[in-house]
Amino acid sequence: MGPHTAAADPRAGGRRRNSPPPRHVSRTAPRPPGSPTDAGSPTDAPAPAPKDPWDLPDVSGLVVGVLGGTGDQGRGLAYRLAKAGQKVIIGSRAADRARAAAGELGLGVEGADNAECARRSDIVIVAVPWDGHAKTLETLRDELAGKLVVDCVNPLGFDKKGAYALKPAEGSAAEQAAALLPGSRVTAAFHHLSAVLLQDASIDEIDTDVMVLGEERADVEIVQALAGRIPGMRGVFAGRLRNAHQVESLVANLISVNRRYKAHAGLRVTDV
Repeated sequence: MGPHTAAADPRAGGRRRNSPPPRHVSRTAPRPPGSPTDAGSPTDAPAPAPKDPWDLPDVSGLVVGVLGGTGDQGRGLAYRLAKAGQKVIIGSRAADRARAAAGELGLGVEGADNAECARRSDIVIVAVPWDGHAKTLETLRDELAGKLVVDCVNPLGFDKKGAYALKPAEGSAAEQAAALLPGSRVTAAFHHLSAVLLQDASIDEIDTDVMVLGEERADVEIVQALAGRIPGMRGVFAGRLRNAHQVESLVANLISVNRRYKAHAGLRVTDV
């Protein structure tokens, strides 16, 4: 408030600068030296420095399960994570199909049916087709209880004009997962990765950022750290699950980019 505002003028309902305080305002007697509110006391201690957003946990010892790991996206993620040294289990509705895919990948990858994959994993990536998303999660609710679930499913439709986003009743695939798995810690990530690049053994680095969404910072940071295990990749916090729809929908735009420019486009977030 400036020195010439109306509150400094007694005619405007204020009081003069040197007038005594009104009766309802109590005066506080000076405290003797050494009292708790003196400088140097705990109440005057500097606030702790904010946490470095890039100080992420070590996730190298966690087992990662990939539901839908026999599909292109799931298989590519399994390959990249296993190549980075992560223990990976591929899940499928058919255990023999999962074991066959795991054998082709090598790198210590194991195959199992979806239920066993979920039970044995610390982190479970959901990479199933959108039309089987709800049913898959409903049948695995018990096995996924207490697990960190990473949903990377993109609800998309296709017509003669190309890809377009679908909006689930819950708002997004990730929010549908959270509704179906109340006992799990649901996050969303790995939406914008090219399955072609992920599976290409001649490519050493995947030059892209991974947008990670979730409700708990600790869970988000685990997923960020997991993304960072893949050379060239970086996990970036992108908000809570209520923001997942636009992240999932952006894949429709990337598909259009890829078709026009004959590319395998990804994303980079600048200035962070």
